[in-house]
Amino acid sequence: MKQRPKKLDRRISVAPMMGWTDRHDRYFLRLISPHALLYTVMITTGAIVHGKKLEILDYNPEEHPVALQLGGSEPQDLAYCTKLAEQYGYDEVNLNCGCPSERVQNGKFGACLMAEPALVANCIEAMKQASPSLAITVKTRIGIDDRDNYAFLANFIGPVAEKGCDTFIIHARKALLSGLSPAENRMIPPLKWDTVHKLKQDFPHLTIVLNGGIKCMNDVRQSLPHVDGVMIGREAYHNPYFLAHIEEEILQTTKVKSRAEVVEAMFPYMERSLQGGGDLKDITRHMLGLYQGLPGARHWRQVLSQEAYKPAASLHVIQEALKYVS
Repeated sequence: MKQRPKKLDRRISVAPMMGWTDRHDRYFLRLISPHALLYTVMITTGAIVHGKKLEILDYNPEEHPVALQLGGSEPQDLAYCTKLAEQYGYDEVNLNCGCPSERVQNGKFGACLMAEPALVANCIEAMKQASPSLAITVKTRIGIDDRDNYAFLANFIGPVAEKGCDTFIIHARKALLSGLSPAENRMIPPLKWDTVHKLKQDFPHLTIVLNGGIKCMNDVRQSLPHVDGVMIGREAYHNPYFLAHIEEEILQTTKVKSRAEVVEAMFPYMERSLQGGGDLKDITRHMLGLYQGLPGARHWRQVLSQEAYKPAASLHVIQEALKYVS
């Protein structure tokens, strides 16, 4: 097990994204970005406590630093899952208090928990007691429905911080718990970065990470003077090499892999996966955006999209796709 760092570098992280940031994607992103903090998809406590397939917690050792995001609201279950995460070697456990989907609300977790700061505080306390040395964080919104004033947000942060959570990842949009889909909730409520900036000013002892709407290098440059870090969502998925540019400019990484070197480094991983019975498409679907904006990118995507889904697809698919971007 890799030794857990005493303090995580949170300047750059990649958001947990359901259906996207699985272990294949995280392995791929780590080749591009040696230092970004990566997050799993949200895993519910029920899937761990009552499920029979604990392999959902498995990850590649190369992914470190990597955080497990949990969905739940029962302190005892969250404590159990946190202890298990520590045993698995995760670098952080994050409690989801920001997802607005109806399924999540029915499970009494996600964004609806913003209305119950005392419950969230109890959850954090139980998680900290279960694993005192593990980083326990919260990802949330700036508000829900018509409760979107700054006082509501501050009154949520305060009690939770008092119970031991010193890091909050704030999606700078409120969540509308009815009437909008999760996708619409990522786009329709207006972004309010200033609200997150103010939160850092008022809670200077806390680590505040800004999430939402980070799409270019200028967004990163403008945000970092006001907060402790930025979390990048869909841009890191659709245009993953964006992370390499951040490594060079923001994190001052002296040597990052070229796109071709990233693909070359993926070959052994893909070969191991295929030998283990995996499907090529489950890996290549995460690589479609690697050459975004460059000549041949469309053909790269076409080959991967069409050929990798065929039965018995092999690494020859990647070699064929590379002909268009080399």
